[in-house]
Amino acid sequence: MPCYRCGVRQTDPERGKSPWRRGVVHDQLVLICPGCQESADWTAELERCAKCRSAHLIRRLGQVECLDCGLVREPEAVLGARSSGAADTGLADEVGRALDRLLGRA
Repeated sequence: MPCYRCGVRQTDPERGKSPWRRGVVHDQLVLICPGCQESADWTAELERCAKCRSAHLIRRLGQVECLDCGLVREPEAVLGARSSGAADTGLADEVGRALDRLLGRA
């Protein structure tokens, strides 16, 4: 999954805690790379918990959960807020090229 802000892809993680941070935007899990975290406003676009206002949210098992206070909510239906069709196609193309390289296809 690429960085939400700059698009750089995460490389194989080293042992220990990842320097990448997670957040939720439009009820979707996003990653923020260490470089973008240096910006003072890197959390500005992240959703916040309705109970404690923390941006320390994750999405898992179809729910959005606050890692600070534990509030769990169902994601809202955000129709048309974000069109992921082009992004999905780009990712599918990238995966196809990677498989071709791995399998030695021309």
